Amino acid sequence: MDIVSPLSGRTDAAAASSVVELLEVLWGGGRDLSSVPVSVSQLQVLYVLEKNEGINLRTLTETLDSRPSSVSRLCDRLEAVGFLRRSASPSSRRELELHLTTQSRTFLAELRARREAGLAQVLDAMRPADRKALVTGLRAFGAAADQRVADGDGGASAVPHIA
Repeated sequence: MDIVSPLSGRTDAAAASSVVELLEVLWGGGRDLSSVPVSVSQLQVLYVLEKNEGINLRTLTETLDSRPSSVSRLCDRLEAVGFLRRSASPSSRRELELHLTTQSRTFLAELRARREAGLAQVLDAMRPADRKALVTGLRAFGAAADQRVADGDGGASAVPHIA
């Protein structure tokens, strides 16, 4: 029988945080694929827009829980490198819709492929039972994170879905 310590959530969170930091080092942010430097914040914008194609700047700002001026500058930079396109909203002439470009979709696909290849190397070094336990845990973590975002407690809805 496992005894759960009241501090286990914090201990587990610290372990998860350490893994996330290792992943950031392994992946190098979004800068590992192209001559276009993509900051972590810009990458988060791309993830949100990928899931919410055509949202406006106000909705993006709310989703990111940020300031309008900061989000506007992020979008300006993404548009300048060809990763974002703004278009007039068919429902309101005052609003602009935000769309990913083919270039940004290709970037995200290549980024994911490269990250998955790096992860595959790490996973291949694990015992099959440990790998299975990790995948089970990641699915549960993804479901809990999705629920937190759905409840409005999780900040940006850019939490990738774990299949």
